Amino acid sequence: MRKKRAEKRYVKPDPKYNDVVVSKFINSLTYDGKKSTARNILYRAFEVIEERTKKPGIEVFKKALANVSPIIEVRSRRVGGATYQVPMEVRYERRNALAFRWIKDYSRSRGEKSMSAKLASELIAASNNEGNSIKKKEDTHKMAEANKAFAHFKW
Repeated sequence: MRKKRAEKRYVKPDPKYNDVVVSKFINSLTYDGKKSTARNILYRAFEVIEERTKKPGIEVFKKALANVSPIIEVRSRRVGGATYQVPMEVRYERRNALAFRWIKDYSRSRGEKSMSAKLASELIAASNNEGNSIKKKEDTHKMAEANKAFAHFKW
């Protein structure tokens, strides 16, 4: 191996909830370097969630994240000229990254007025095991299930 592996960067926990996962989600929401805007969007979304569900926003967020995180996905493997979709388990970091991305993307495509309202709706839906981000997870799992025959190609 010529190159050494990239060092793991550690993220500081966010100031309000003192939670690393929340901080990472804020980082994924950040657009054009505007972290304070992303932070405000998320905190406002938590407030909206608390108004609607009467539960703490952070709890709903954690539940939504747990529900959206995929356990298994397919990855392309080339074996003798043919490309197979091989089902593989998802590492914890990637699991979170995918969940963040799906929640963020499907929030943006919702119909509400502000981004915080869209995000709140998507998080509430995901915590109740419904919504587009959950559908995406189920599709990923179905794809892995359908390609179970190629599981012996993983190494």
